[in-house]
Amino acid sequence: MSLVSIRDVRKSFGANEVLKGVSLDIAKGDVVAIIGRSGSGKTTLLNLIAGLDRPTTGTITIQGKRIDSMSEGELARWRANTIGFVFQSYNLLPVLTAIENVELPLLLTKLSKSERRERASTALRVVGLAERAEHMPSEMSGGEQQRVAIARAIVSDPEIVVADEPTGDLDAKNAVEILALLRDLRREFGKTVVMVTHDSRGEQFVDEIHHLDKGLLDRTVPGGGAA
Repeated sequence: MSLVSIRDVRKSFGANEVLKGVSLDIAKGDVVAIIGRSGSGKTTLLNLIAGLDRPTTGTITIQGKRIDSMSEGELARWRANTIGFVFQSYNLLPVLTAIENVELPLLLTKLSKSERRERASTALRVVGLAERAEHMPSEMSGGEQQRVAIARAIVSDPEIVVADEPTGDLDAKNAVEILALLRDLRREFGKTVVMVTHDSRGEQFVDEIHHLDKGLLDRTVPGGGAA
């Protein structure tokens, strides 16, 4: 059974139908890229997978649960336990250190302060920034800030990491390093990663590429042609 199963999903904003009957399966542990032109519906689809929005029609089943029919409270709890978010603009709080930023998702849990700090330290080690834990975002490069953002995304041990243009603000070297890090989350920790990207270099780091065009979806297996 697929970890993510999307069936005939349509999403409209007013009279504008952005997704037009999208169906998609994502297996546990896959790294998947969603690509397409600006306005093709990529971020809309990512937001639906992450439970940040709801489809107009159709179903979204993740881990065997219909998230499209959950109440707002159920959906919020599900997101907190299941999804880790990585954004293009990092979204770090400038007044907090790296480790304090990573701790943020744990503040609403029942973990003690020492347990939160230990988990945040572990997440920073995973992304290769253990020695930068007490640095402020302003003291870090763009690539380092995005690594902190990835540490924050995985600190609560989510099943799925969703990344919206994670390399959009990075130079070529840092972009490749971030793409490799996202791939390694699958290899080393079994995470499922779903990313929206314009970065053609991403093809070498993913298992599947899904092309969105005018609200319709097709699929490519890198190196294997269209499927």
